[in-house]
Amino acid sequence: MDAADFKKTVKKKLIDLDRTQEWLQSEITKRTGLYIDSSYFSKIMRGENKSPKIVTAIKEILELE
Repeated sequence: MDAADFKKTVKKKLIDLDRTQEWLQSEITKRTGLYIDSSYFSKIMRGENKSPKIVTAIKEILELE
């Protein structure tokens, strides 16, 4: 999945769950112990930063494949 598809999938799933980006950032921090601010989150969504730990956490939290 490329960055654009990943971003679209994450955004759709957040809408389906009626959750915000801030909620997801908080859940990532809880799961990984890494603080994620909106700037860092945006870089992950654009594919500029491909931290496997963060991407894996997003997929697990949102139950994505």
